[in-house]
Amino acid sequence: MSASIMKKLLIALTLSASFSVSASEGPKLERAPIDPDNQASLQRGAKIFVNYCLNCHSAAYMRYNRLQDIGLTQEQIKENLLFAGDKVGETMKVAMPKKDSKEWFGVTPPDLTVEARARGADWLYAYLRSFYRDDTRPTGWNNVVYEKVAMPHVLWQLQGDQILKTEETTEANGEKSEQHKLVLIKPGKLSPAEYDATIADLVNYLVYMSEPAKSTRLRLGLIVLLFLGGLFIVSYYLKKEFWKDVH
Repeated sequence: MSASIMKKLLIALTLSASFSVSASEGPKLERAPIDPDNQASLQRGAKIFVNYCLNCHSAAYMRYNRLQDIGLTQEQIKENLLFAGDKVGETMKVAMPKKDSKEWFGVTPPDLTVEARARGADWLYAYLRSFYRDDTRPTGWNNVVYEKVAMPHVLWQLQGDQILKTEETTEANGEKSEQHKLVLIKPGKLSPAEYDATIADLVNYLVYMSEPAKSTRLRLGLIVLLFLGGLFIVSYYLKKEFWKDVH
């Protein structure tokens, strides 16, 4: 191996090691208590999404009629969820024009159809519970998980007002460190436990929306594997029967 190739290989290994270290030093996120088989939770999450998220964020790759997969009828969808469209077969369009959203927030709110696959359920669960009051920000809100976030806390009436407090602690070795803690100073319409449950429902729906056919895919995959397993057994004994005279 030449010296130049060896040098490039060492650089690549060093960079990959550095990336692994930086990735492992990320924030530890609480596991999101979601259940993709809980249709009641998914229905509540869909309602929250339409009422609070769909005003600014679109879900351009999700059709309203897919909500029938979580137990809703077309009549229920039309009466309770179809506010930004005319037909059940339409996609979930955003109610706010992109031009206005960019002018108000400085950036167009992203489409949320596959946000759960991009961010992960744990990240979304932590993010939606980590807003706090910050007068230095244009919207008056900031977020522990996503610092200097442009999005306002649209669920503040449900959660209430939180502030970020910094506490100085002393480690066992005598070194001092700072810990950040969110403190609820003004309760919302929901208790902290109720708000966490509401966010769990919303994240549950976002995960479902990112891949509505996931349960079907997994079920079909299992059927195919069982079929191939049975076919392997049959093929094995056929092979023994056909070749028994040869051996």
